[in-house]
Amino acid sequence: MKPPYKGRGAIGNPDVRYNEYRYEPLDDGWPGEGEDNPPRTEVSLERPRTVIARNDSPDVPFDRAVNPYRGCEHGCIYCYARPSHAWLGLSPGLDFETKLTAKPEAADRLRRELQAPGYRPAPIALGANTDPYQPIERRFRITRRILEVLSEFDHPCTITTKSSLVERDLDILTPMAERRLARVQVSITTLEPALARKMEPRACAPHRRLQTIARLREAGVPVTVMAAPVIPVLTDAELEAILEAAADAGATHAGYVLIRLPLEVAGLFEDWLNAHFPNMAAHVMNRIRDCRGGRADDPRFGHRMRGEGIFADLIAQRFRLAARRLGLDRPLAPLDVSRFRGAPRQLTLF
Repeated sequence: MKPPYKGRGAIGNPDVRYNEYRYEPLDDGWPGEGEDNPPRTEVSLERPRTVIARNDSPDVPFDRAVNPYRGCEHGCIYCYARPSHAWLGLSPGLDFETKLTAKPEAADRLRRELQAPGYRPAPIALGANTDPYQPIERRFRITRRILEVLSEFDHPCTITTKSSLVERDLDILTPMAERRLARVQVSITTLEPALARKMEPRACAPHRRLQTIARLREAGVPVTVMAAPVIPVLTDAELEAILEAAADAGATHAGYVLIRLPLEVAGLFEDWLNAHFPNMAAHVMNRIRDCRGGRADDPRFGHRMRGEGIFADLIAQRFRLAARRLGLDRPLAPLDVSRFRGAPRQLTLF
């Protein structure tokens, strides 16, 4: 098997599922010639007509999201968003973490959509597909400009991230939180630095995410810790420790998601396991399939986030008990949509 790329999650670059032809690499006896190791990040620009994406999934607590970027340089091998790169004609493998798309006009498009006469406010999720604070945000600052627009309109939002870069925008988030307009979810998969480096190669180290939770809480921004994804055999033993560390740092709520491996992610994840943990690979995949009705993924609503079966039920029970013990199971206060200031109302003649 090909050795892992330095600083990248995916081992390879499988063909796009929509392609008419399939390609297979040919070993010419000259390993690595013509390849970048690690492959360099390329960013192209996109100018969409709209940026608010809608969904009707009962498994997520929001019906709209804004994604400043396509693809994600964090390179998390388990990322459920990888298959979406095929819509661009790019591979869900290395392409997903090296060939990125930025939307520099997203804030202007969002302003226009919020000003539409028929718009009705509800919390907008940032980070529903890929991380809004991935490394290229330092240069493009698209997420920051989106937050400036949301703050201007008094529009509520939630943020999900693995990055400490969210701290940069506390000057916007703290006043929004005071008006009950912002909440942040910090995702922690493992507390083991060596495992995190292999599994999430360009995301913040686990201890740095805990510091981010503490700094958000000190700034008055409500923080939820997401133990996500929980990976049977590989990380599930850390579930209670993750919740305890996050509670100590200042998290006030918790959630979890059992790993799901849709479409190409299943093959990518299994290749990654065989490269990094060959002695555990079969055990991990068998346990995942035990939770998914014998498959790597169960896309049914109501099942895809939690799984089913004895092992999935045990994880759910462990989470409930730990969250209750740590005070992380209290209901979340709703974000305030009543403050929203959209399009000015036109006066009537009579």
